[in-house]
Amino acid sequence: MSGIDSFSMPSPPPPPPPPPPLAERVIVEPAKFHAEANTKPSKKRPDLPTFAKSFTIASLQQYTNSFSQENLIGMGMLGSVYRAELPNRKILAVKKLDRRVSDHLKDDEFLELINGIDKIRHANIVELIGYCAEHGQRLLIYEYCSNGSLQDAIHSDDEFGTRLSWNTRIRIALGAARALEYLHEQCQPPIVHRNFKSANILLDDDLSVRVSECGLAPLITSGSVSQLSGQLLTAYGYGAPEFESGIYTYQSDVYSFGVVMLELLTGRQSYDRTRPRGEQFLVRWAIPQLHDIDSLSRMVDPSLNGEYPAKSLSNFADIISRCVQSEPEFRPAMSEVVLYLLNMIRRESQQSESTVK
Repeated sequence: MSGIDSFSMPSPPPPPPPPPPLAERVIVEPAKFHAEANTKPSKKRPDLPTFAKSFTIASLQQYTNSFSQENLIGMGMLGSVYRAELPNRKILAVKKLDRRVSDHLKDDEFLELINGIDKIRHANIVELIGYCAEHGQRLLIYEYCSNGSLQDAIHSDDEFGTRLSWNTRIRIALGAARALEYLHEQCQPPIVHRNFKSANILLDDDLSVRVSECGLAPLITSGSVSQLSGQLLTAYGYGAPEFESGIYTYQSDVYSFGVVMLELLTGRQSYDRTRPRGEQFLVRWAIPQLHDIDSLSRMVDPSLNGEYPAKSLSNFADIISRCVQSEPEFRPAMSEVVLYLLNMIRRESQQSESTVK
């Protein structure tokens, strides 16, 4: 077999059901090493992280201008993110965990969580720089990504999204796929992301991908946050159908990745209540059209101005269709998705070279 063209595509799956009521329980597979840490008392204090440094609340208040509104750069289900400027002019991003999240963690449990995140080192994953655990506060300090999130790049009203050419979108998808491949297939123990969406795909100076919130699944699955995340993931279009039964696995991450690819393809949000009822949920609207070339071409983000190869568009849609299969076992592993995308890039590069000659 060579590339994507040699695969025969399965029939499009039926549209996903409407958002279910909140699940009473959430099963996350794997990431059990963190989940257990949150339920069992620790017998000894965890080792200090290898890379991440400890910051004081006082220093972080100084760097963020007392966590001022002007320095607020993002809000998520786990807390708020602030821009921090160090005395040496280095910029960092400080994630301040909400009380409802941090109250579930003792100091040693938080350190164990940090140790897990500290081991996640990949070119396409946001690097953890440090942490803070003082006066009941829990904060995570990350590298800063100057071009914001993919969500902003695609959906904001400014002209930034128009800078995302078709080839740039493919490379963004590849970077995000490599991050998930690393978490699922290379980390020991493996890690489920659990909150994969365009808002958590950050872009640096040259639009390279840095996926954020890796290793935080144990926080999402504890207490009130698990119910909130169930509501948000399903209601806003990233949640796979199996989430109805309270199950979240690697394959659920793959589904969410497929939704992000749909955003890259169409320029639409995963859920948009301003659209007609049949178009509000992106996956539900898009699936029936992915295998019809005329419908597919009408779905493409208008800001691309038709500047994409038709074959490349079809291959991109094929990968999406595989990722958003309603049955988890039919979705590909992320290593397969990486190969599909690499084959696309390789073929297009060869075609460009032959055109130049």
